[in-house]
Amino acid sequence: MIFQVVDTGLVYDASQAEPHERIAFVCGLYRASSGRIFSTCQLASAKSAPDSHLGLARSRDHGKTWQRLPANIASDFAGIPGSIAGGELTEVEPGRLLLVSTWYDRSDPDRPLFDPVTEGLLKSKILKAFSTDDGETWSAWEEVPLHGLTGAAVSGGLLHWSDGSIGIPFESFKHFDETDHRPQAAWILRSFDGGQTFPHLTPVASDPSGRISYWDQRLCAGPRPGEYLGLFWTHDRELKSDLSVHGKQGRDDEAPSPERPLPTGMEGQISAVTFLPDGSALACVVNRNRPATLSLWHSSDGGKTWPANAKTVVYDHEEKARLSQGASDIDFAQYWEDMGRWTFGHPALLALSDHEILLTYYAGSPGALNIHWALISQN
Repeated sequence: MIFQVVDTGLVYDASQAEPHERIAFVCGLYRASSGRIFSTCQLASAKSAPDSHLGLARSRDHGKTWQRLPANIASDFAGIPGSIAGGELTEVEPGRLLLVSTWYDRSDPDRPLFDPVTEGLLKSKILKAFSTDDGETWSAWEEVPLHGLTGAAVSGGLLHWSDGSIGIPFESFKHFDETDHRPQAAWILRSFDGGQTFPHLTPVASDPSGRISYWDQRLCAGPRPGEYLGLFWTHDRELKSDLSVHGKQGRDDEAPSPERPLPTGMEGQISAVTFLPDGSALACVVNRNRPATLSLWHSSDGGKTWPANAKTVVYDHEEKARLSQGASDIDFAQYWEDMGRWTFGHPALLALSDHEILLTYYAGSPGALNIHWALISQN
């Protein structure tokens, strides 16, 4: 199967933006039942800065042109200054959109997102809001309970199964001030009432020893309720290097100690994944090693295998940021610093038809990051 970029453009152009909106990243992509497509991102003066807020755009012509929406979404919550780390959308009933995002406590604006000493994240919450006017306005933020987990961050698009249930994929870490050992883990919160409550928590991936991290899970809903296909940026603390992207086909009703993701053979980090109408799967993999690329990988067996001869490079990137870490002998704390410097990535995929796929990602220079779109033809 051949994939080819047939058209490109910008969802968001940072070149003329105000200083507090020069950096756009953390892409989300969703198509409502009306056919309108929504693109979400995080806008800020720098990656993960205290002034980070939601960017929201809408397309009425299958992604060719985009209108930025005002999105009356506050960055503070419960009277506490905060920042918003992008957002993810789904339609819980015709004309009613659900928005989910990660909120970080910025009451001390000098604290970084990640503490290199404790290896914890800023205190955070997962928040939700609803819109009934095509994304023009939104209800006030509401907190989604996390069953006692801390350091939570939404990781990728929301899941929406055929029975109407909704899943929030997220990760948990230690929060900023914790000194005890608490390994990173990936989870799903599931709702059966249109996003009003999320009572069901399912473990997806973790290594209790803390050696292996399954970062930035990207999941897509399977054909049966509760099923999912997921890809994970996988890092080995002992080897001091990234492993190949790991993958998993799982169910929402797994036991407390779920099967771990397995190597896919795809080299890279964050990897978006979606099912195509014919039941095959498509991944867009960010590889920040040189040469830096975005590549499409096709799995004809629905995500079980990802053959190297089914790989298509769709974007080459010249990294202009000053990075301290290479592909091996990685210093963990410095690697987190580099994550704040990288100037491309976070792809999102949307199958438009049997033969067309829409891709969004961020890319640019250290002082200006845009949100790009690319129309992919499948032959």
